[in-house]
Amino acid sequence: MIPFENTWPYENMMGDLYVAECPFCDAENVLLLLKPSELPLIRDGKKRLMILPCCHGSMTIIDADRDYLLADSPLRRSGS
Repeated sequence: MIPFENTWPYENMMGDLYVAECPFCDAENVLLLLKPSELPLIRDGKKRLMILPCCHGSMTIIDADRDYLLADSPLRRSGS
């Protein structure tokens, strides 16, 4: 079972991927340094280290679906 605390929602808008809120610094509408063309590779098992441009927080993406990124460590604070 996928641990929900390791997931974070993202949006695909006009060929760019965004998160509504950074899981580390709470910045809004953060452009991800990840292209939509990389998502199938991640789904097939390729891990991707992602550094967020707002605070330089990092996460290793191990899977993705149409709505959520799955990291190898918790992204949600307890109680979220």
